[in-house]
Amino acid sequence: MRLNFKNPKDSPLNLMRRAGYGFAGQDEATGELNFTRHLSGGDYPRFHAFIKSDGDFVFVNLHLDQKKPSYRGARAHSGEYEDSALLEKEAGIIKKVFSD
Repeated sequence: MRLNFKNPKDSPLNLMRRAGYGFAGQDEATGELNFTRHLSGGDYPRFHAFIKSDGDFVFVNLHLDQKKPSYRGARAHSGEYEDSALLEKEAGIIKKVFSD
């Protein structure tokens, strides 16, 4: 699920922390910031967001990781990217934090 914000009032790092996300690093090649928020005491399921800034815009790519990758070296995992009530609710939380 992709979310777009123009001229947020604070840095993406601070806004995502307010939404309950932890910073998980930055991709050196793309410059994307990586954030996660766990739904339980374990590592999965978790919300996973990649954020990229471009001028006045911040782009958030949000999905729900259901479990870790099944095979060593594999990046693919069981995830939800669209059409999920849980994902829609989470997107609403992020939208509220970015617009306040």
